[in-house]
Amino acid sequence: MKFNIKIYLIILLTCVMQWGCQDEFLERYPLDEISSETYWKSENDLKNYNNGFYDKVMTDENYPILRGLSISGVRYSGGIWWDDEFSDNLAPTVERTIDFVKVRTGYHVVENNPRLQGYKGWDLVRSVNFGLENYDRAEIQEEIKNRYKGEARLFRGWFYADKVSRFGDVQWIDKVLNIDSEELYGERDDREFVMDKVLEDLDYAIATLPEDWGTGENPGRLDKWGALAVKSRICLFEGTWRKYHGGSDAEFWLSESVKASQELMEKGGFSLYSTGDPLNDYRYSLSSTTQEGNPEAIYWRKYEAPFNGHFASRLFFNYNGGATKSFVDDVLCEDGLPISLSPLYQGDETIETTFVNRDPRLGQCVLNPADAKRLNYANDTINTYPRITGQNGGRNKSNTGFHVVKYWNAEDEQRPRNQHIASPACLRLGEVLLNFAEAKAELGTISQGDLDISINLLRDRVAMPHLGMNPPIDPRYAEDGISPLLVEIRRERRVELFIEGHRYHDLRRWKQGKKLEAPDLGIRWDAAAQVRYPVPGGLVQVTEVNGIPYIDVRKGTPFYPSIFDESKHYLWPLPISATSENPNLGQNPNW
Repeated sequence: MKFNIKIYLIILLTCVMQWGCQDEFLERYPLDEISSETYWKSENDLKNYNNGFYDKVMTDENYPILRGLSISGVRYSGGIWWDDEFSDNLAPTVERTIDFVKVRTGYHVVENNPRLQGYKGWDLVRSVNFGLENYDRAEIQEEIKNRYKGEARLFRGWFYADKVSRFGDVQWIDKVLNIDSEELYGERDDREFVMDKVLEDLDYAIATLPEDWGTGENPGRLDKWGALAVKSRICLFEGTWRKYHGGSDAEFWLSESVKASQELMEKGGFSLYSTGDPLNDYRYSLSSTTQEGNPEAIYWRKYEAPFNGHFASRLFFNYNGGATKSFVDDVLCEDGLPISLSPLYQGDETIETTFVNRDPRLGQCVLNPADAKRLNYANDTINTYPRITGQNGGRNKSNTGFHVVKYWNAEDEQRPRNQHIASPACLRLGEVLLNFAEAKAELGTISQGDLDISINLLRDRVAMPHLGMNPPIDPRYAEDGISPLLVEIRRERRVELFIEGHRYHDLRRWKQGKKLEAPDLGIRWDAAAQVRYPVPGGLVQVTEVNGIPYIDVRKGTPFYPSIFDESKHYLWPLPISATSENPNLGQNPNW
């Protein structure tokens, strides 16, 4: 469905009220009553009003919830593909990625109004609250009104959960404020109080949203299944945050995640995309320019050129820096064992040996040189790949040597500027299966049957051995203080959800931020590699691991070495633009 302002011009008068607000929390304008007599009469009025929520959240960097690919032109901005640049999955370095690099390496500071760390988007809350104060004016059935209330509350709860995850305590506002409202200068509310309110919003949405809006539109509107997927994600985050960072009722939140996941898994009618082709199915379902007909997609954002196309396909694949050795090494061998334990592992003497006997998802996330021509990687049939940054010829250079191919679509990348149409799923069944397994494991209630209806379905798609209840411990994770089973569940999550925006936030909720201090390494950079990939001297820095040199992407840059301050980096700082207007907001610890 095309959620664009063009389709609801009939509410032009209310647009000034609803969408004219600035992103800053305090920059509000008084509401008048221009719509009280002329609007809020029919279901169509409520529908058109709520359409504005979908249109608004297309700007991912301001409203980072219904994550897609931002349509903000040629800016390298927030979105589902980019969020892994905050983490140890990718190694970007170019100026366009500087906001991500600062967070990734721990060099971010308190800024006035940071682009990607902003306390932004509060006008969405205001718009939701205004709608909730007016939906009852409509002379329609209560059940119909409640659907739109539920839709609005889903957006509000989701938005607040994201703010809590990034900033901790925030102000809970559930009414329309005017310029003289005392709440504008109030203190932040405790995160646990806010999250209780979030859960109320999510549960109301689940109870009132239809299973199908019945319009036949795809993707259409968020429905009950989308709300369950959101609850599955949010409750897992909150439960694990409280378990590892301290807080009450961690088990309750984990149980709520399990219940939401299980209801969706059992009743939602979704299934993993699979045609029986383990070497291609995982990547194909995600790299397609549409999720139309994909039984795994719970919700996706549709892009159509030139109506609302984006430029992400070219920007991301040119500047993501490449996957890291950390990610590549985490992918299992085809016997289901980690590279530290499997006799099948062939080592990394060349990039080709890296891919031998590995989980097929490795080659569907990272470019195996043997696949370059088949995938028409970089739309370049002349040069061989990988191509290291600084090397002559070719396109889409890689800092690490590990080019990202998950989501690569040669057809989309050739489209004109702002007419790319790749439409990744915002919510998909694969994540819900992982949420279910992790929450059950954290609760200590997981069984082999639970693994078989979650993790092992993902493994079946790529013809990998099933995960059992007693896997061997990977020596690299022996000091993490968690069970070998939980190690493998977290590994599965990292691999399956690569470039889907979860890794950085997963490390934060697990209280594993110190993993971000590890260097961003690439391929082995020995004498043979230097001949194979001729790069001018001094452009490639190396670090030795067990006496073997590897590309070190950060060495020699202002962001080396990476740091993670346990006393402050789990939360982001509030920007000066917010604290200067309301000093009572305070600041997060040690910022």
